[in-house]
Amino acid sequence: MKLRYERKYFVPNDRLDELRTRLMPFVFPDVHTKVGESGLSQYTVRSIYYDTPFMEYYYEKKEGLEFRNKFRIRGYDNQNENSIVFLEIKRKLSNRIGKHRATLKYSDLKSLLTTGNTKDYINGPKLPKALKDADKFLFYYYSKSLKPVNLVVYDREAFHGKFNDEVRITFDKNVRTSIYPTIDELYSEDRLKLITPGYFVLEIKYYNIMPLWARSIVEEFSLQLEAISKYSSGLDIHHTTYGTMRFSPISLSRNPFYRL
Repeated sequence: MKLRYERKYFVPNDRLDELRTRLMPFVFPDVHTKVGESGLSQYTVRSIYYDTPFMEYYYEKKEGLEFRNKFRIRGYDNQNENSIVFLEIKRKLSNRIGKHRATLKYSDLKSLLTTGNTKDYINGPKLPKALKDADKFLFYYYSKSLKPVNLVVYDREAFHGKFNDEVRITFDKNVRTSIYPTIDELYSEDRLKLITPGYFVLEIKYYNIMPLWARSIVEEFSLQLEAISKYSSGLDIHHTTYGTMRFSPISLSRNPFYRL
C-alpha cells in the first residue's frame, strides 16, 4: 500500500474559475475530466460510508486519532447495467493516506456482502491484490458489524501534474449527504443535503514534497489547510435535525443499529 499526503482546503465557489485558470499551466485533466467546447466536464463520486454500531470511526476522527480507517463502497456517475463499484478501506497513518481497493459489478454487491465469496465477484486488474483487499474489507464488515451510515456525493474535476503525474489535484463541488442509506440508494439523488454551501473542497495529493507551484498558489489564494472529512462533516450537518445523541455510544436506545 503506497502512502501519500493529502492537503485539503475550503475555497469559495466564486473563486473556482480563477483558481482553475491559475492551475492549468501546471496540470492536465485526468481521463475522466474531459475538455470540450463548453469547457471542462466533471464526474460524480458516490460513496456509502460504513461504521460500527458505536460509531467508532466517526469518533476516531473527532478525537483526532493519528491511525484510523474508513470503510466505504464507491461508485461513479449514474447507474447502468454495467456499473462498477469499489470496496475501499482508506487508512490514515499519521499524516499520510493509503488505500485498499477491490472492484466488482454493482449488480453483484448484495450477493458479495451476503456470501463473502470474493472469488466469484471481485474482478479487474491486479486481481490477487484486489482479492486480498476485498477479504480485508469483508473481515471488518463481519467482525465489526459494519452498517451503512452516510451517503456522500459530489461533483469532481480532477487533474494530474504536468511535471509529475503522481501529483493529483481535485475540485470537489456540491458536496452533499444523506444518512442511513441502503445499498440501493448509492445512485440516488433523493434526501441529499449540501454539506458546505458556497464552498468547494480543493485537494492536493502527492507522495513526497508538495510542488513549489502548488504551494505558491495556496499562498496566493490565502488558503488555509483544513482537516476536512466529508464523512464526519456529512454526519455533523444532520445533528441539527436529528440531535447529537443519535450518534453517541452511550445512548444505545437512540442508536439506529442497536436492535439490528
